[in-house]
Amino acid sequence: MPRYAHISVALPLLAERHNLPPLLERLRRQTYRQFTLYCCVNNLEGGYGYEDNQASLALLRQVDDLPLVVIDRSSLGCGWTGKKKGVGWARKLLFERIMEEHPADELVVSLDADTDFDSNYLQAVVDTMNAHPDHSAFSVPYYHPLSHHEALDRPMLRYECYMRHYLLGLLRIGSPYAFTALGSAIVFPLWAYRRVGGITPLQGGEDFYLLQKFAKTGLLVSQFVEPYRTQGMVVRPQGRISSRVPFGTGPAIAKGIAAMEESYPFYSPEGFAAVKATYDLFPALYDADIDTPMTSFLCQQLATHDLWSPLRANFKSRHLFVHACAERVDGLRILQYLKNTPAYRLPSAALPVDFLRDPVALLDDYRCHLFAQEMSLRK
Repeated sequence: MPRYAHISVALPLLAERHNLPPLLERLRRQTYRQFTLYCCVNNLEGGYGYEDNQASLALLRQVDDLPLVVIDRSSLGCGWTGKKKGVGWARKLLFERIMEEHPADELVVSLDADTDFDSNYLQAVVDTMNAHPDHSAFSVPYYHPLSHHEALDRPMLRYECYMRHYLLGLLRIGSPYAFTALGSAIVFPLWAYRRVGGITPLQGGEDFYLLQKFAKTGLLVSQFVEPYRTQGMVVRPQGRISSRVPFGTGPAIAKGIAAMEESYPFYSPEGFAAVKATYDLFPALYDADIDTPMTSFLCQQLATHDLWSPLRANFKSRHLFVHACAERVDGLRILQYLKNTPAYRLPSAALPVDFLRDPVALLDDYRCHLFAQEMSLRK
């Protein structure tokens, strides 16, 4: 018997009345029907998105052909106040509501309203997770469709190629943190969500920290087993300008390509090799301190000159010690290390394309090349 049979789709909504109808149609066309849609319509009390959200609530009240649960954090008296606000809190409310109503073997599919996907997407999700029943989460492949507006597509491709180039570096060194975190492309079972203590409701980056928790406490689905690779297992979020969160695709596109050189640089193979060399030394560090490529950075970042002896004291076997080291030198530390080591930044001239000057079609070809490499490494 398959372990997973029912899906809860978690959908935060803020000023999405134009994206909501096509999203509902995509769900109506799903070949897999054992799912319930949970929506959290949210905005600051009387603030941005209120009128738009009221239109979304009115539309949702008319839905009678989909299993639907609506959480209203938009109407007067229901909007966000104080520090508890934003998409992180919307996702937290959704996940907690799902936990209240479903058993541990419920699958949660996190979506955004601007995301396109094929009619067999939910079927592919169930099949993939049932092929990996003990894995904690699945970071779903994504692909931003072109808008055919150069002013949007050019920076979107620059940012997506940065993300794919970074993921490829992690995949090549076998990093446990080889994932791309998009709120519209995460799947997990409730038992794993409960084990990590839930989501931290940040204003941005909550998806990254949730996936990092899953990576620390279990395994992420990092491979595609036939026939699932050919079953529409790709989500397609819009690459649109947004200021709703402090970082991510929307803010990156708003920054423009020139600003991305500092915020989202490409990193050299030598940088990832230094991370791998550090990880390879973890077993030997159980016996004695050894200088690693990341030691100086970690001491500065963690404000300590004694990185490893506390771990030796708390973890009495080499295996547990190595795991603790990997938890300490996590995905955030890896990114910080690469970003703060100028020698590991690739100059623009070293890239095979010029994001400022080359035709968008050529930039898209490069994106497709990186995507194909990712799929090959994940196979």
